Amino acid sequence: MSTSSYGFSALLFFVLVMSSLMATFASNFYQDFDLTWGENRAKILSEGQLLTLSLDKISGSGFQSKKEYLFGRIDMQLKLVAGNSAGTVTAYYLSSQGPTHDEIDFEFLGNLTGSPYILHTNVFTQGKGGREQQFYLWFDPTRNFHTYSIVWNLQKIIFLVDNTPIRVFNNHEAIGIPFPKNQPMKVYSSLWNADDWATRGGLVKTDWTKAPFTAYYRNFNANACVWSSGTSSCSSRSANSFSDATWQNQELDVMGRRRLRWVQKYFMVYNYCNDLKRFPQGLPAECKRSRFL
Repeated sequence: MSTSSYGFSALLFFVLVMSSLMATFASNFYQDFDLTWGENRAKILSEGQLLTLSLDKISGSGFQSKKEYLFGRIDMQLKLVAGNSAGTVTAYYLSSQGPTHDEIDFEFLGNLTGSPYILHTNVFTQGKGGREQQFYLWFDPTRNFHTYSIVWNLQKIIFLVDNTPIRVFNNHEAIGIPFPKNQPMKVYSSLWNADDWATRGGLVKTDWTKAPFTAYYRNFNANACVWSSGTSSCSSRSANSFSDATWQNQELDVMGRRRLRWVQKYFMVYNYCNDLKRFPQGLPAECKRSRFL
């Protein structure tokens, strides 16, 4: 056997082994999630490897994780509603419960055929939100699956799209700004009608002749601390996830900061930290403390 043939065989063997490991540790929606509303509009398919949510004129649908998490890295691949999705919202987020809940949001605001989706992000602490940032995406999120991730540790929250950081919310408790750190959160997702506000402030209504609208989910991974009976345990279930130490101390490297600046320069369409009309008495304190919010 030639050196090149041997090298190819070794590479092929490595790929097969890694594929086997990833399949072994792949998410199973039956094990990880409960379908919570929408009756048969929420479905788990392909032996637990695919989940779909649908919306029609009667109802939307949703699901939630069986487990609660207190810090970690949460990944999910989504393929969004295709075609004329105006009026629809696909929400994917972490949240605790109660009037002083914490929440970390991805919301995908549908649009007319040919117009881009808007990715709406928000962070709630102690029941208070109002920290919206919105982005266009640099690809069509309806043609293929893309990975949307939340890294949440004691220092910061990082929003990532295909491992590209789009937003960082830092811990500024030192200046009196609450930070999500005490309330375990579940993973939620829902597909629902919001044509009273979602598309051009409610000017464009949902075209129900295009229903049902469907979003697709796969490859959930939680490299996170699981909350159970008042205690937290951290573990990595996936063979291809970051190590615990990585997300617990994750900082943006030079390339990460460069990518963040690129996204915020060319794709950001709204930032509450630039909205002087909304805050005539002065911007929120955290807006003055970090370049990357």
